[in-house]
Amino acid sequence: MSGKGGSKSRRQVIRDKRRQQQRRQRLMLILGIVGIALLVTALLIAPSIQNALTPVGEVIQITPEGRPMVDGKTMGNPDAPVRIEVFEDFQCPSCKQYSESIESQVIDNYVANGDVYYVYRFFPFLDDQVAGNESNQAANASMCAAEQDRFWDYHDMLFANWNGENQGAFIDKRLVAFAEALNLDMDSFNSCFQANKYREVIQEDLNEGRSRGVQGTPSVFVNGQQLAPGFIPSYDQISQAVEAALASGG
Repeated sequence: MSGKGGSKSRRQVIRDKRRQQQRRQRLMLILGIVGIALLVTALLIAPSIQNALTPVGEVIQITPEGRPMVDGKTMGNPDAPVRIEVFEDFQCPSCKQYSESIESQVIDNYVANGDVYYVYRFFPFLDDQVAGNESNQAANASMCAAEQDRFWDYHDMLFANWNGENQGAFIDKRLVAFAEALNLDMDSFNSCFQANKYREVIQEDLNEGRSRGVQGTPSVFVNGQQLAPGFIPSYDQISQAVEAALASGG
């Protein structure tokens, strides 16, 4: 009897060890899931924490420039024989360079006289490389400014206050400060901005760019043909393309 009882005790010990091992495994699994959930949560809220802790800093003022026949993020005559579309990311240093040195010449020489219809397209691809969303939020803010017919002023304000990619120049509180500096209706702007109202518009532009093979910014298209893929087209290259299109009747 004692041998048989001893045999049951050993089986019980084995079962207890297995149960303990199973409990440990379940506990480790739960801890692992909780750890992953905490990590994901931390990554999601990190930009918000950065936004809350980072001071607004200096806001460089601009003098608004008049642009011809502005309508939202377009300008010029919609019936013009030539259409220029430019895919840009507000965080892109090359876009800043293009905007300040080339775009103004195109506007003065071709948009103002009705030869070119000029379209700004969003391509906020730099957000894909980091946890932040400065490119998308800058685009969203610019469209909220467009509701007050100030897209191009806000566009200039963004580039004037650019200080590098993903460096905090376009965190939410600064984007709001830019709107204040332009004397926008802040109730309207904030309502629009906080709702991320133009998320789908921005995504549509991004999808359109990808469908056309855009991989970087700025990417310039003249009547649907991309100029100098992978490079910033010079004013001369744009001018030649526009003149050729005009000569052929558009």
